[in-house]
This record gives sequence, structure tokens and C-alpha cells, in this order.
Amino acid sequence: MAQVEATTERTVAADAETVFDTLADYSGTRAKLLPEQFSEYEVREGGDGEGTLVHWKLQATSKRVRDCLLEVTEPADGELVEKDRNSSMVTTWRVTPAGEGRSRVVVHTVWQGAGGIGGFFEKTFAPKGLGRIYDAILARLAAETEK
Repeated sequence: MAQVEATTERTVAADAETVFDTLADYSGTRAKLLPEQFSEYEVREGGDGEGTLVHWKLQATSKRVRDCLLEVTEPADGELVEKDRNSSMVTTWRVTPAGEGRSRVVVHTVWQGAGGIGGFFEKTFAPKGLGRIYDAILARLAAETEK
């Protein structure tokens, strides 16, 4: 099995605290940020950052749907980590100041991919597909926080 990684980033014209609070608001704003690849969104515990348990289905391709049950932690200031109970997938969101009234958001996902030829294709194409999905989330995050 090969480790698969996808990273996307964006500079947002809003302060880091506002951007982080928007990302951490699982019971409110987060659902509005998710594009059409996400379905069955449900907050099961908590709803604001650390201690949240959230469920969704992610349809990464026409044939691949991942059922995700994510535990959220905040191991450092400006950092949200979502660990999937149903797989090895871990997504880390980092929000840092990027000048006056601006912030940099980096989203990084890693998981253990399949072996063999399927693993080769997963490692080759999954990061690009996930990158497009994260680009959409970050564009919606910018639209939400740059008001």
C-alpha cells in the first residue's frame, strides 16, 4: 500500500481568526462550504472545532464513494485535524496570518492507498481530484469570509 497525499492552499482576504472560526463551525457554516461531491452531512457530536464528530459521504469519482466519520481535534492554534474512523484518512486544515487582514489556508489529506495497479492509479489521480474538490471548498470559504 502506498501513502497518498493531496495538498491545496489559498490566500483569503479575511483575518485568520475569522477564517478559522468559519472552518471550525461544523454545526453552521461548514455545510455551506461543501460542494456537490459531499452528501449526507450530519454533525453527531459537538459542532464547533475540538470534540466534533461529523459524518458525510464524499463522492470523489463517479464510482468511488467514501463514507466518512470524522473526529475533529485542534492540536495547535489555527489547526483543525479531521481523522476518519472508517479509514486511514487524515485531513489537516492550517490557517495562518498572511499580512494585514489576510490569511493563508492550507488543507492537507493523507491516507494509505490501495496496492498494485489500483494503488498506482489512486496515487496518480486521487490527489488531483481531491485538489479540485478542495479548491471549491476554499473558494466558498473565501466568499463566506471576505464579505
